[in-house]
Amino acid sequence: MNAEPAMTPAPAPVTTPVIEARGLRKAYGGVVALDGVDFTVHPGRIVGLMGPNGAGKTTALKAILGLTDFEGELRVLGRDPRVERDRIMEEVCFIADVAVLPKWLKVRQALDYVQGVHPRFDRARAEAVLAKSDVRMGAKVGELSKGMVTQLHLALVMAIDARLLVLDEPTLGLDLLYRRSFYDALLNDYFDHQRTLLVTTHQVEEVEHLLTDLLLIRRGKIVLDAAVDDLPGRFVQLITTREQADAARRLGPLQEREVFGRIGMVFDGRNADELGAFGEVRTPSIPDLFVAVMQDGATHLRAASAKGAAA
Repeated sequence: MNAEPAMTPAPAPVTTPVIEARGLRKAYGGVVALDGVDFTVHPGRIVGLMGPNGAGKTTALKAILGLTDFEGELRVLGRDPRVERDRIMEEVCFIADVAVLPKWLKVRQALDYVQGVHPRFDRARAEAVLAKSDVRMGAKVGELSKGMVTQLHLALVMAIDARLLVLDEPTLGLDLLYRRSFYDALLNDYFDHQRTLLVTTHQVEEVEHLLTDLLLIRRGKIVLDAAVDDLPGRFVQLITTREQADAARRLGPLQEREVFGRIGMVFDGRNADELGAFGEVRTPSIPDLFVAVMQDGATHLRAASAKGAAA
């Protein structure tokens, strides 16, 4: 009796990246905004694109959304935004600072407008979200508080069945309560691990608990591209004394600062046990890592990103 042939495992499904940039470059006259940028955003991720003013964040978003030309290669949902912007925007939702809505616009008209321009907008869902808020359909944007404008934005966002949601400083000017409410609603009521979120913000501490991936950009270059889960295995923060600081300094920290007589240092690729001889060790928060990289450490980062090291 012949043995049955061994079953060949089915190949893993090929997942097209949501965003893939290779050698992305953009210059405004003599000013280079993006300098040969490479990065990939995979489906179902929440990615923080962060950097100081003038780092290139807005230019990168404009390229992704097809709002500016560029050099290099860029694919968004498998398409080139230079020539296929209309097709891309059928599956993309973009929300900027909530203060951009014109004050004369009525809430009902805002829904009318989005319904007319976005094929994936579900007006009934937007109305259901607003029905649970204090926002009246006949009110003008100028009559709403900042918190109510936030609720309106949320209703518009959550009613669009988009594969990619791009958020550019969406809570600028809002107080802590409304910022938290905005992000909590996005995470709990919108994100479903099928959609992908790309967020830019200066309020790093507001979104660090949301992120699955971190892209840090400085002077037009990506200086850190890492999965958040990989950060604790790569970066270590040491809190030490002045007496032990010189010895720890020989191990090459990315950055150091003094607070209340204690020295804080952030290291890339150093073993926590090795550093433990000099003081208290911990995993740096994303805001601490952001400051370390942007102030002093960008040129001292390991060549391989945390993603690359894990591959």
